[in-house]
Amino acid sequence: MKKKTITKLVMCLLLCFSVSTFAQLNTPRGSQQATVVQRIGVSDVSITYSRPSVKEREIWGKVVPYGMNNLGFGTSTAAPWRAGANENTTITFSHDAKVEGKPIKAGTYGLHLEVKADGTATLILSKDADAWGSYFYNENNDALRATINTVSVPHHELLTFEFNNVQANSATASLVWEKKAFPFEVSFDVTEIVLQDFRKTSKGQAGFQRQNWEQAASYALNNGGNLDEALTWIDKAIAGQFFSQKTFNNLAIKAQILNKQGKSDEFAAIMSEAASMANANQLNALGYQMLGIKDYDKALMYFKKAVSLDPENPNVYDSLGEAYKMMGNKKEAIKNFKKSLSLNPPANVKANSEKHLRELGAL
Repeated sequence: MKKKTITKLVMCLLLCFSVSTFAQLNTPRGSQQATVVQRIGVSDVSITYSRPSVKEREIWGKVVPYGMNNLGFGTSTAAPWRAGANENTTITFSHDAKVEGKPIKAGTYGLHLEVKADGTATLILSKDADAWGSYFYNENNDALRATINTVSVPHHELLTFEFNNVQANSATASLVWEKKAFPFEVSFDVTEIVLQDFRKTSKGQAGFQRQNWEQAASYALNNGGNLDEALTWIDKAIAGQFFSQKTFNNLAIKAQILNKQGKSDEFAAIMSEAASMANANQLNALGYQMLGIKDYDKALMYFKKAVSLDPENPNVYDSLGEAYKMMGNKKEAIKNFKKSLSLNPPANVKANSEKHLRELGAL
């Protein structure tokens, strides 16, 4: 009996030891974790990091030593700063990108900084994204290195990553802590990403929708895409294998592509065909396109046709007045601006007609 009791006691102690060894209580961190995400075009950049506080410490050169250092642990004898606390700070790109003008493939990378006393730093993106801090840093795993300049900023108690100067194709990411910021530019070839996605999806169900081909052609036209490819796409919309439908919209897109390619005669023919099926608002838009290329005769023709289709619309008279004014026909311009005002126009049209009348000395 005594032997059985001792055996049970040993088993109980072993069980308790196992529980205390392997059980982990989820407790708050001293440096809380955060993730910041920025969309650029249709692509996302996300940075996940831990946020230490200054706590009245001397940060640069002390808490964060300058240069590459032996941290006294792990396998690295020359490690950069981990750009935060705890495990690796990571940066993720949803598509191929550029950082400080240098290409980087889509994926997740460890983000490190070699901080220097002269106000510069080396930004390092490592393929080893799962390490704990920089203790196991190996320069052979570097995916990108770029020299950046630091800037002085108001005091930030908590280390923070933020995105500023967000543009259509780029944004500036910055690590900000204490009174120093480390900015670096992230950019994407947004047009190519959008069009490459369409090339893939058009092989599936999306390729059976006329509007998708129109949208892709229009996007390529207006965002620096390949015009020959855009022309192929709009031709599929107009006379595709599975649908065939000419509309004002797809003919107007094709005309604009031809115009951009310098094919003036083809542009004029397609634009005339588009105008033949246009409503007043569409004719009005065509008229302004003609004004933009200084083809005043066609502009006048389209504006007049818009008036004939919708004679109670003050906006078409306002547009016709602008055409006459640009052509130097003051009398007809005044006549049409006053006609627009007589039809109780909306505020924006009224303001435009009144502005032009004042400029013409008729108000």
